[in-house]
Amino acid sequence: MATDYGELPVAEAVRAARTNSRRRQLLDAAVKIMGQKGFHQMSMQDLAAEANVSVGLIYKYFGGKEDLLLATIVRIQDAFHDQLAPIMAAAGDDPVAQLVAGIRRYVEIVDENLDAVVLTYRESRTLDAAGRTQIKELEIATAAPLRSVIEAGIAAGVFHATDVDLAVFDIMLLAHGWALKHWHFGPNYTLDEYIRLQTGYLLTSLR
Repeated sequence: MATDYGELPVAEAVRAARTNSRRRQLLDAAVKIMGQKGFHQMSMQDLAAEANVSVGLIYKYFGGKEDLLLATIVRIQDAFHDQLAPIMAAAGDDPVAQLVAGIRRYVEIVDENLDAVVLTYRESRTLDAAGRTQIKELEIATAAPLRSVIEAGIAAGVFHATDVDLAVFDIMLLAHGWALKHWHFGPNYTLDEYIRLQTGYLLTSLR
């Protein structure tokens, strides 16, 4: 999750910012190389060359390839965790407006991480059991704001009674679909069109 540098002493905040910047640089390079070669074919030498750093520096921040893959996936989940609830709260008290804002931001985060989302689906099975469990738990936890607003809408009579779990995962899958089927959707829809059409579909099913 994002670091609040304002709570740290200046020197410590600078070190933390540099560390996060270096981690982002390495993760961006890892996503590119894994996307091109696949997780198993990527070497630390490949990654070092892409990031223009030494192999030793990579091991300063990550324990190995699996650690890099896990961190890549967690970074996306952190974005959902940090951004969904504030965006939805800023939309006001109306459950429909909150849900629309949540769906939009969810898809936008997917759009900002297209390659990493595809990589998550393709390579997450490579993680060990603990890593897979962590990702599953994070995915459920980060969708909590969507779950809460649908439940609130049902309680208020805005949405009809429905299987909330299915509704939440439908939203997540439609958002992920922008990345997984971008070869089809990208040439045919703008991001705004995709969000608008999918949001309309979801709201129709809830009301």
